[in-house]
Amino acid sequence: MKQEFQTEFPQEIESFFYQKIKKGTQSIVINFYIEFKKPLAANIKLEKIYFHNQESPVQEITPKDFKSSFLQSNKKEDLIMDKNPAKEYGNKAPVVQKSKFDLKSNEAVLEYTKDGKTLFYKIANVLEKPLR
Repeated sequence: MKQEFQTEFPQEIESFFYQKIKKGTQSIVINFYIEFKKPLAANIKLEKIYFHNQESPVQEITPKDFKSSFLQSNKKEDLIMDKNPAKEYGNKAPVVQKSKFDLKSNEAVLEYTKDGKTLFYKIANVLEKPLR
């Protein structure tokens, strides 16, 4: 499905960035932030962010600041490798998730509705901000 991207967002974005937070030894949470210069207009609703082959709903922190969270797991399944193929029977095939969009690692897509119509805005050059 080929999506049509908007060339401009209907409101001025001050910044967008992401931060990684380690959760134990097995996973990382990526928080994606969007900050606007003025509070978001009433006829615009942020729906989802597509980033790193995942999608996540957008949450409002303040009328100008929004966040979306992604969980990345490092946990690897144990595979049984044996010269007898019958002993490998319980192995599961890897699950490959195909994203709705073909994005580079520093790109994201913001899905939003304006006056009830669903639109998509591509964000390029997303930077990682280290935690303070």
